Amino acid sequence: MTTPFSAAAPHVHGEVQGRKAGVVIASTRAAAGIYEDETGPVITDWLAEHGFDVFPAMVVPDGDPAGAAIRALLTQHPAVIITSGGTGLSPDDRTPDVTLPLLDREIPGIMEAIRRAGAAKTPLASLSRGYAGAAGHTFIVNLPGSPKGVMDGLTVLDPLIGHLCDQLEGGHGH
Repeated sequence: MTTPFSAAAPHVHGEVQGRKAGVVIASTRAAAGIYEDETGPVITDWLAEHGFDVFPAMVVPDGDPAGAAIRALLTQHPAVIITSGGTGLSPDDRTPDVTLPLLDREIPGIMEAIRRAGAAKTPLASLSRGYAGAAGHTFIVNLPGSPKGVMDGLTVLDPLIGHLCDQLEGGHGH
């Protein structure tokens, strides 16, 4: 699968080479096989193109199963966990609610930038809930469930991800 981040020459950031990353897709309908998840492959490809060793994407129902998937990934000590889905206002959109208790520190500027990037294309982006933050040395971010919302989020993360990982591992470079 080709993503907008694919190019003739691979886009690789040396500072993230060999770091592990996980992907959690919070979609009750995709987990039930009602439709195929479209965001997991986009996120997985983006992470791989940036040099991460990516665990297979976990497609789970939203709510407690999404929280359990994030907790399971945290036991593997990845540098990054990206979630997609469950960030809206429907009663079963609970990904931010199960993510927040896992964070030691929030990084609110990242979510502000992601919503701003989405709002440039649709006013509905301001309705997206989500958190970005650190759980120990792991960066966790909640992206929307739409492929366009995911691509907006990844575009925001693109210039930050290597420095972000360095910082969370104790690097002091600015």
